[in-house]
Amino acid sequence: VAEERALELFDESRSGELPRELERVLRDYERHWSHGDAEALAGLFVEEGLIARGGSWIRGRDAIREAYQSASGPLHLRAIEFATRGEVGYIVGAYGYGERLPVEDVGLFTLTLRREASGRWLIVSDLDRGGG
Repeated sequence: VAEERALELFDESRSGELPRELERVLRDYERHWSHGDAEALAGLFVEEGLIARGGSWIRGRDAIREAYQSASGPLHLRAIEFATRGEVGYIVGAYGYGERLPVEDVGLFTLTLRREASGRWLIVSDLDRGGG
């Protein structure tokens, strides 16, 4: 039963159900990554945000900006599951690269989120794992 429930949670058909404000997080991330805009990418994070790189955590917008200096290419993010409660939320998904859709998934990600007073969602942490 638990295994069936887990499969339901990761039903691909749920990827289109993101609320607009969470969809914006993914599309902004894709756009800034694809254009190699490390400044804008870092701006998607809370001031004390975290990204995982090389087996450790990088903390803070300045460090994230530096880590994303070489980020570029046609990134595509696909939500698999999400949830929000009050001012916190998450998006679990898959990512791939390519000019033509659909792209093949090459990795998985989890974004943890926090909503600002303005209602805008920012990334608290970004944890991804490439295929293999």
